[in-house]
Amino acid sequence: MENKEEDVRLGANKFSERQPIGTAAQTQDKDYQEPPAAALFDPDELASWSFYRAGIAEFIATFLFLYISIMTVMGVSKSDSKCSTVGIQGIAWAFGGMIFALVYCTAGISGGHINPAVTFGLFLARKLSLTRAFFYMVMQCLGAICGAGVVKGFQKHLYQSKGGGANVVNGGYTKGDGLGAEIVGTFVLVYTVFSATDAKRSARDSHVPILAPLPIGFAVFLVHLATIPITGTGINPARSLGAAIIYNQKPAWDDHWIFWVGPFIGAALAALYHQVVIRAIPFKSK
Repeated sequence: MENKEEDVRLGANKFSERQPIGTAAQTQDKDYQEPPAAALFDPDELASWSFYRAGIAEFIATFLFLYISIMTVMGVSKSDSKCSTVGIQGIAWAFGGMIFALVYCTAGISGGHINPAVTFGLFLARKLSLTRAFFYMVMQCLGAICGAGVVKGFQKHLYQSKGGGANVVNGGYTKGDGLGAEIVGTFVLVYTVFSATDAKRSARDSHVPILAPLPIGFAVFLVHLATIPITGTGINPARSLGAAIIYNQKPAWDDHWIFWVGPFIGAALAALYHQVVIRAIPFKSK
């Protein structure tokens, strides 16, 4: 019994319950390495094969994402009854599941963004250079256009008659409603991306890097469940652009600005919240 009491006393001294707060917490020794901020412009990247390989990975991933997700939308749209198809839940699973799979496949090559809003948020947090961010966005948009184009090539009449998977603000909702839904939905996604790829969590929880694609894909799934009735769910400007260009009808272009402005605002807010509030990085001592 005496030995047990001694163990308890030593444990209490070693692991104090009193946690430092405020500036005291910021001066504690770290058991992780905060990655340095990326340069705004890094000309050396342009001479690196890994830079172009990453862009190609983003192109292929966004191509596959649009192909599977829009093909699923078309499959649901062609039926008179959603009960005979995978329905809205199936569409949400197609988007979320593909993001899960593609982030898993490409995270080690390009970071697995597959979304200009995610790239924008990570750029604001200085996780990548402006050069790489711009290149990623271009490749993502090109991949999305090609993915939607292949779907139309398989079923042209159905694609044009059923809206081509293009994002529009649905009846009963205002443009303000659509913009708000896109801002909040993208905030959820980008905030999840920051949390899942946090250097502090990755160092302390060995399972975090392995499971990172899962919460990201699940966030996409949940946001789609919530906002498909409002906008069809964009939260990804490349996805919205690809479908709009291939569909190329007036309704898609009337609301198209919402699917760029909303996601970019949501991504900026998520970056600000995670970096300033959650991690308090601007206030930490060097």
